Amino acid sequence: MSCLITITWSKNLMGQVLIVGIDDSTTNHCLCKVDIKPWLFSKRKGCKTLELANKKSKVDIYRDLSLAKFGSGPEPLEGFYVAILFDKEMVLLLGNLTNEAYKKANLEPNSSFNGIVIAKREHIFGKKVYCYKAQFFDNGLIHDLIIECDTVGLREPCLVIQVDSKTVMQVKRLRWKFRGNQTILVDGIHVEVFWDVRSWLFGAVGNAVFMFQTCLAAEKSWATNNTSTDSSFKRNTSSDSSATPWSSSETFRESQLQGLGFSLVLYAWKHE
Repeated sequence: MSCLITITWSKNLMGQVLIVGIDDSTTNHCLCKVDIKPWLFSKRKGCKTLELANKKSKVDIYRDLSLAKFGSGPEPLEGFYVAILFDKEMVLLLGNLTNEAYKKANLEPNSSFNGIVIAKREHIFGKKVYCYKAQFFDNGLIHDLIIECDTVGLREPCLVIQVDSKTVMQVKRLRWKFRGNQTILVDGIHVEVFWDVRSWLFGAVGNAVFMFQTCLAAEKSWATNNTSTDSSFKRNTSSDSSATPWSSSETFRESQLQGLGFSLVLYAWKHE
């Protein structure tokens, strides 16, 4: 049985919130879900055991956020671990306290697990420049990613993307090319960049969306929840303001998870 595990970090007036969701990767049916509120001292450290819907398997979620260090975002930077075990087998481990996680789970530190990270989604904010520490594939190097797009009062807005201060992509005539895709090279790996900045250009309420997808598979294909948007991204294809916006929710085919690579999805919100 294969499962899709979703880890969501969020932040509200009270503090950080951690949500763990586990879905059947074939049917997208929710098997179990748990909310953890680390601002409560009693919730920062501990274990929670969940029984899956089929009542044949158990999931153990170990966490220690008592020494976690946070930055401006909701996700901890260091000093923590979140470990998920499926029938006593490690399937996901987040954070830098790996030895502590294995010890808590009564497993050997050298134990290997087959879990792979297939996607990460995050919300970023700015006026015309958006900065992000990005990994373009699981366990890849961390790069300084800059997305720049000034649309205020400009007749011909331009979209520029930089990686480690080097311009890797530039889109001119953005009013005609507000949605599209282009391939860049990062760490010797081809990365497909998809963008949709329609809301920035035409006053629509919402955010721009950027997806960086590694091209490790021989066949680069995916299934979206809205089939009417399948043709939204075609290389060098112009779009008009009445086109259906790209759906930012992807469901990857199970047969393509292995070797498909990694997708980083950024939702960019403008501060006026």
